[in-house]
Amino acid sequence: MRAILLSGAIALLLSLLGTRLAIRQFTRWGYGQEIRDDGPTSHHTKRGTPTMGGVAIVLSSVLAYFAAKLITGSAPSASALLLLFLYVGMALVGFLDDFIKVYKQRSLGLRSKAKMVGQTVIALVFGIIALLPEIKNDRGLEPASHALSFIRDLGWTLPTVVVLALIWLMVTATSNATNLTDGLDGLLTGSSVMVFGAYTLVNIWQNNQRCGRPSVEIGTCYNVRDPLDLAIVSAAITGACFGFLWWNAAPAKIFMGDTGSLALGSALAGLAILSRTEMLLIVLGGLFVVETLSVMLQVSFFRLTKGRRILRMAPIHHHFEMLGWEQITVVIRFWIITGLCVVTGLGIFYGEWVAGI
Repeated sequence: MRAILLSGAIALLLSLLGTRLAIRQFTRWGYGQEIRDDGPTSHHTKRGTPTMGGVAIVLSSVLAYFAAKLITGSAPSASALLLLFLYVGMALVGFLDDFIKVYKQRSLGLRSKAKMVGQTVIALVFGIIALLPEIKNDRGLEPASHALSFIRDLGWTLPTVVVLALIWLMVTATSNATNLTDGLDGLLTGSSVMVFGAYTLVNIWQNNQRCGRPSVEIGTCYNVRDPLDLAIVSAAITGACFGFLWWNAAPAKIFMGDTGSLALGSALAGLAILSRTEMLLIVLGGLFVVETLSVMLQVSFFRLTKGRRILRMAPIHHHFEMLGWEQITVVIRFWIITGLCVVTGLGIFYGEWVAGI
């Protein structure tokens, strides 16, 4: 428990100070955000705001995790290292995308195919290693499972190829969903604080009720390989997002860019996979699901009707902007939606355990 508190506190401090340094340095280098021409006109005033702030989030959380492990004298687990690999790997894909944008002074970075290739490679390497029988622990558990899960494994063993396809789908879909959500000052950062905070609680509870512990009943225990270490990583990312939010809240002094949005989405997918709560992520991250569906529906309807639209602009947060809502109003109300999703998800998680007693 001490490591969880340490990782969160250290990440918060590093992010708070590191983001301030990033703002100063990126401004000096001219790493300003390019704004897409077809976006809301109110966003054109944001052109030139430093971007790639996700670097501060990722570095702060990774350093905080290892600092907490060093202070408490415990070794990193296979699950945590895998999660960090996914997190940092996807951040590198996003960083390359952001760097191309600022270097070539355009709103589009990596081509969509190149970005998908990068996401696919990182996701599949993560999935293959997570399923290796060679890294089972003393209870015979691999980091990932061959079964689909909601709050725990549902019991249907799937072929490795199918599991890898599901891991790829989860990682790419969630990282793209958070990328779509990152369109208003503080929207993704504040929402991520709540969802990662929820996963910290989920992992703490799984650790306290893990199978093999004395006085824990077999029917209600959780077969998760390293829940405590997953909680430490999740707490570190929560703290890093909190620190970044100080500078990213409206009016934003810095944007996280694809570096941060892709990394945060992939980390959420990784947490869901490694904690055996894959479908629970749909509830906890309900806002990200709505944002993605709004784009899918808009594009599909536009093509089917040859030019008609359901929303004034997609993703859906831009639709409310076009209706005349202030940006800060949209952000706060979407935070409320995220909070309701998190409360619902945690209620389902705890309710399932209570019902099983």
